[in-house]
Amino acid sequence: MDQRTAASAALLSPAPAPPVLRTVAVVGLGTLGAGLAEALVRSGREVVGVDVDPAAAGRALAASAGLAGSGRLTTHAELTAVAKADLVVEAVPEDFALKRAVLRDLDAVVRPTAVLATTTDALPVTRLAAETARPGRVVGLHFFHPVRAMRLVEVVSSVLTAPEALAAVAALVHDLGKEPLPAGDRPGLVADGLLFGYLNQAAAMFESRYATREDIDAAMRLGCGLPMGPLALLDLIGLDTARAVLDALHRRTGHRPYVPAPILGQLVEAGMTGRKAGRGFYTYRAPHDGAAVPDELTPTGGARLGEPREVAAVGVVGSGTMAAGIAEVFGAAGLPVTLVGRDAGRAAAARDRIAGSLEHRVRKGRITAAERDAALARVRPAGSLAALAGADLVIEAVAEELTVKRRLFAALDAECRPGAVLATTTSSLPVIACARATSRPADVVGMHFFNPAPAMRLVEVVRTVLTGGAAHATAHAVCAAIGRHPVDCRDRAGFVVNALLFPYLNDAVRMVEEHYATPAAIDTAMRLGAGYPMGPFELLDVVGLDVALAIQRTLHREFGEPTHEPAGLLSQLVAAGCLGRKSGRGFHSYGSTG
Repeated sequence: MDQRTAASAALLSPAPAPPVLRTVAVVGLGTLGAGLAEALVRSGREVVGVDVDPAAAGRALAASAGLAGSGRLTTHAELTAVAKADLVVEAVPEDFALKRAVLRDLDAVVRPTAVLATTTDALPVTRLAAETARPGRVVGLHFFHPVRAMRLVEVVSSVLTAPEALAAVAALVHDLGKEPLPAGDRPGLVADGLLFGYLNQAAAMFESRYATREDIDAAMRLGCGLPMGPLALLDLIGLDTARAVLDALHRRTGHRPYVPAPILGQLVEAGMTGRKAGRGFYTYRAPHDGAAVPDELTPTGGARLGEPREVAAVGVVGSGTMAAGIAEVFGAAGLPVTLVGRDAGRAAAARDRIAGSLEHRVRKGRITAAERDAALARVRPAGSLAALAGADLVIEAVAEELTVKRRLFAALDAECRPGAVLATTTSSLPVIACARATSRPADVVGMHFFNPAPAMRLVEVVRTVLTGGAAHATAHAVCAAIGRHPVDCRDRAGFVVNALLFPYLNDAVRMVEEHYATPAAIDTAMRLGAGYPMGPFELLDVVGLDVALAIQRTLHREFGEPTHEPAGLLSQLVAAGCLGRKSGRGFHSYGSTG
């Protein structure tokens, strides 16, 4: 057989199966290492755990004690215990010198065929690999917290990595029931490059006393459907780990959002490193216990400034999706609603949409036919603001344009009775500008509902410097009456949710601009690695790229942060008419519009 024939035969032959990594060692049995050891035991492997701290080793053993084959995990204090392992995963703290030292020491212990893996997400895998005698057999394996629940593992290769080493660890990841995502040696890889900027901004938001820790976390859980709020997630990761990751990301990128919020350093220096210490942003029942307990920062639930006013009749102004949704919420909660459109026809059409939505809920078994009929009967369409004369609370949900809203508030001031509370649903415009258009700024408050209003439980309650205690208390009381969770925030662009969400979405667009990953890969990373219900590009397409661009521009104007400037690709897609689902194409393509 000549060389050409042999080469053709090799190409046509199936690739050899990667070697099975049957014995795996984990060096470092902290939160991540212990979780990884448990996952490996579940997969039926022999697991060697190494940690100089007997308490950490004990916790790892306890975590796997009830599992079938738990005897397959042994713990040791010396690195020599890993000599026969097929794969050694270092999970020591995020410090380059420490990881380099561990990998160098492993070089002298493990077999020549063994694969070494680092769990870093911010340090350069290529540099760590080059510091060993086996750079071709060093890979990155970035697991996510908590290991048991998160399905994604970023598999990081360098220019030095041998294909067979990558294939072997990818097969192991599959065997753990997880999805391997190939990633290049970039700071933050895919998921954490997006996640940690968001977490850091949330910490800074709390530090500025813009909102309470409970309200920040509730806002992101209920407003975005996230499995955990950012401050609770930081406590789970470990504030020392988070600060180290942010430091490494900032050193490698110079990106300002990665400069650790000072409060992270303050808490770490005080020994308050999160769940593992029993205290971080929250206080826990005991170290390594996930149950938070009340402390000096826990809201007491005492009386708010002022007493709430009685709300027996509600007005909603607008005829779009949000206005109809809010009217449906109030009608379903038992309150009579006057739904005012620009004319009677638009108001009637909005009521018809409510009827369709209620019918859908009946088909899904969420409400009865009798409840549907009662809710719809409480919604009265009208084509004039004069119909709001007897309303106790009026909520506007018109176009997100300040001149339009100010004109409306001036008109509401003339039509509504004294003492009626006037609320705006704006998500990014200054509430105070709406209030100043009236003669009653003390009675004006922000009530930012989320879309779709019937399904989303969060309402951001925005108090301006002129909002009175009675109006503020009324907004909270109304939220309780309609089964919504209010979070307080001041009158600042983006409030809580959008101020944290849209910079994260903008950063995702920049990642695509830099050709680092595709929208599909990034969506997968955030859904499987962070537990998000949607990836950033799926969410952008649902929100509408034009809406996202407008909000990002508002944030950029308000805060002046260069990193808040809208990504060029976002602007280009909007200019091309690619607005997401509603246009049939955005970052993804859809078979039909809507």
